[in-house]
Amino acid sequence: MSLRAGKGDSSQGPNGHAMETTKAAALQQYLDTDGHFSLVRNFRLADLITISNGVCASLSIFMSANYLATNDEDYLWSALMFPYLGLTFDFLDGKVARWRNESSMLGQELDSLADLISFGVAPALLAFVVGLRTYLDTVVLTGFICCGLARLARFNATVASVPKDAKGKSKYFEGLPIPMSLLLVAVLTYWTKMGWIHGKEGVPLGSITLWGAKGGKGEVHIVSAMFGTMAAAMVSKTLRIPKV
Repeated sequence: MSLRAGKGDSSQGPNGHAMETTKAAALQQYLDTDGHFSLVRNFRLADLITISNGVCASLSIFMSANYLATNDEDYLWSALMFPYLGLTFDFLDGKVARWRNESSMLGQELDSLADLISFGVAPALLAFVVGLRTYLDTVVLTGFICCGLARLARFNATVASVPKDAKGKSKYFEGLPIPMSLLLVAVLTYWTKMGWIHGKEGVPLGSITLWGAKGGKGEVHIVSAMFGTMAAAMVSKTLRIPKV
């Protein structure tokens, strides 16, 4: 889910019509503006902050890749820190959008795409880097990313139908918001600090073999269940998290 939902995505409440008119006008601005770099010129401040979230996600991915290539733990620590910084930008973009009274469909889509990388792809790759590297581990991590993708798509498609408060903001999140995956990143950060990673003591609780020989495609780490559980929570229809 995009925490930038607070940008006023609402067709209900006293300001609903005005917000819809503003969004329509913002979309028309992109359609009416010609020029090779017209997209960049039309970015709002909140959009640039959202893109900063995507920059943090991208840097986390590249730092993870550098760690795999060099085994230099400085890269791993950098990869672990960037998603936290991305969350800062994720909170900030919505506040800036409300402060400047700017809302756009492009901003909502940018936010969802940035969130998918920051809180879906980057954490899954970190889990792989730390030690969840078996065939079944990667199946679980792929499912985690795809559930995050589905969660964000559902949010964009249904946000207007979620009950709103007096200010026009959604009363709850349907399914676990994808930024909650930073709880898993926090776990991975602790494991790294304790040396419970691949190449050292290994991830906690070890692995089990569901079929075939140990070390084969039937092996899975028990802690992969954390990612599987969060994936299920993200796409849940009945889990409703009240907005603060």
